[in-house]
Amino acid sequence: MSEFVQICTLCGSPENARFDQREFHGHQVINLICRNCGLVFQSPRMTMAELDQFYQAEYRSMYQGDEGPSLKDINVQMARTISLVSFVDGHINHLNDHLDIGSSTGELLLGFQKAFGTQPFGVEPGGSYRRYAQDQGMEVFPSLDALQQANGSRFDLITMAHVMEHLPDPVAYLIDLREEYLAPGGWLLLEVPNLYAHDSFEVAHLFAFSAHTLKQLVQRAGFEVVALKKHGLPRSLVLPLYITLLARPTSVEKQGPIRLERGVTLKRRLGMFRRRVLSRLFPKRAWIPGS
Repeated sequence: MSEFVQICTLCGSPENARFDQREFHGHQVINLICRNCGLVFQSPRMTMAELDQFYQAEYRSMYQGDEGPSLKDINVQMARTISLVSFVDGHINHLNDHLDIGSSTGELLLGFQKAFGTQPFGVEPGGSYRRYAQDQGMEVFPSLDALQQANGSRFDLITMAHVMEHLPDPVAYLIDLREEYLAPGGWLLLEVPNLYAHDSFEVAHLFAFSAHTLKQLVQRAGFEVVALKKHGLPRSLVLPLYITLLARPTSVEKQGPIRLERGVTLKRRLGMFRRRVLSRLFPKRAWIPGS
């Protein structure tokens, strides 16, 4: 790792402090916290070139032990799809084109196609997963640039499940999606690990979001939050491991000032303590068997 991050992507402040340090699969992972807004981010971290190579060659094998999708992985994705489709129920009535970034095996694309009759498109940099989805009849591309070259249309729904924490500049990325890919009045659906319940600090996780910082970041990128939920599905019935957020584009004039989240260190400690207690008292509810 050779890139040191000093400026907070959320508020632009250079003031930060060390928040966490640990080893992950042989990598030293250091996370800082912005003193101005409370966003937690990894620094130092891999450069853009190193990240591209990592996701193409190492990511799946490091995290799952295999380059291709396993049956367990597919089952987890199917369960997550049920959770995400259920989350938007009552908010979204009609969709045409759906883009899933980080589409993996395509299970989320298939789930929304079944629920809303959408035309599915995916972006998946991992070759084995992309080919698996393509074999299921999905139009899946290795990058947004490749997608845009093949299909210049805009999308009624853009989803990113467990992608935001991997992006070097999530604010700029969301702005680009809003300006170049999302249809007017379209929907943005995100899911990320929850800093206050998830392990979070992994070599591939460049950011660790709380509900507060995720909401602030989405608003700064020009969206208004329609719904937000902390939950554990598909892995837990009682631990709020994840944050799911549904948003729509808004005017820049509606963006408020970035507000500091206080007590982040204490909230993290209490959240992880609660996780340990519930895991010990209710192991099968804390961790759903097979997940």
